[in-house]
Amino acid sequence: MGKTFRAWDIDQPWLLPPSVRDFVPEGHIAHFIRDTVREELDLSRVLDCYSEERGYPPYHPVMMTALLLYSYCQGVYSSRRIAKACEARVDFMAVTGMSKPDFRTISDFRKRHLQALKGLFIQVLRLCQKAGLVTLGHVALDGTKIKANASKHKAMSYGRMCKAESELRAEIDRWFTRADTDDRTEDDRYGKDRRGDEMPEWVVNKQKRLEKIREAKVALEAEAKEKAQAEGKNGDKPDDKAQKNFTDPESRIMKVGNGFEQCYNAQAAVEADSQIIVSQTLTNAANDKQQFDPMLVEIKKNMGRHAEEISADAGYCSEDNLKKANQRHVNAYVATGRQKHGEAAATGSKTGKIGTRVRAMMIKLKQGGHNSRYRLRKQTVEPVFGQIKQGRGFRQFLMRGREKVAGEWAMVCIAHNLLKLATVSA
Repeated sequence: MGKTFRAWDIDQPWLLPPSVRDFVPEGHIAHFIRDTVREELDLSRVLDCYSEERGYPPYHPVMMTALLLYSYCQGVYSSRRIAKACEARVDFMAVTGMSKPDFRTISDFRKRHLQALKGLFIQVLRLCQKAGLVTLGHVALDGTKIKANASKHKAMSYGRMCKAESELRAEIDRWFTRADTDDRTEDDRYGKDRRGDEMPEWVVNKQKRLEKIREAKVALEAEAKEKAQAEGKNGDKPDDKAQKNFTDPESRIMKVGNGFEQCYNAQAAVEADSQIIVSQTLTNAANDKQQFDPMLVEIKKNMGRHAEEISADAGYCSEDNLKKANQRHVNAYVATGRQKHGEAAATGSKTGKIGTRVRAMMIKLKQGGHNSRYRLRKQTVEPVFGQIKQGRGFRQFLMRGREKVAGEWAMVCIAHNLLKLATVSA
């Protein structure tokens, strides 16, 4: 006698259609994200943009917001991949209610409402605080380099720009001179219906390249002048090695683990007890030092008060930063040097002069040894970057330009906090 199997009839019609809530099990993260966006978040900044009654009705903005945030929680960032998931994945269907926006609609919605979506970071953070996930007892600060949507090979140094500009200008001048002298020959070759002096595509391309080089030169000169004025120095000529990228001019070449890449520097301040991101920002400066005090200010702006303690690696160590932490009554644990394997404190060779704050910090860390509160830094903020970059695969920005990229980083941080919130709401 043969084995009996459960029925499998793909052509069997359903008497009653299923509810989208039946697509995934109760308690699934899709239900949590959808319901949180619908019931807990104020999306008036998004909804107020839709005042025109004419035209074909757009997809509901609340659904689109829930779709984007759920996609980021699932490590799906490309608008094309999101659109495909809406058609093929039941968890996405549970969020959209079977709606299937195309990739262009998703992309345009994200671009149009990026600043409003960025503002949801504080709302989600307040939900985390309400759930008891934010105490601000100890906060760890760090930055991570994330690739820009631009190739480092599309960058050029100021010195090379000056040389290339003169070379291209001379070459283009030669082309036009030759075109003037060849008019009659081209008349015979191409016929009377064409002027004979139309620029071929290879001329146009080099003309456009010359224009881009000139724009980049002007931008570098303006940056050099601004920097010189800020430092009280004369002169506005950039260093010959100063670079500008033609694809995303606001991104910068930065040192990463395996060499150099075109990047942005994403910053996060993370709650030690729950790994909630309590503050986030983004800069195109490779150095972390200038981000220390702005992040302290951002924490207070977001939460209404300063953190009791803050830890940061040696990239944030300076007399001024330690002074600012003291003025804001924040108990700081900032490494004064690189921590070698087996050492109790990250003091390195940056000892500071006697009587300085750096010197006092070095002594503070050494006295704490393996029990120093500084030990919380690595186990707090570095796993968060690991979850974002390794766990959810966010290793490169999709957008270009510092403002848009900052909005994209905010959405990544919102998704991270929503996932943490879901663990206590389950």
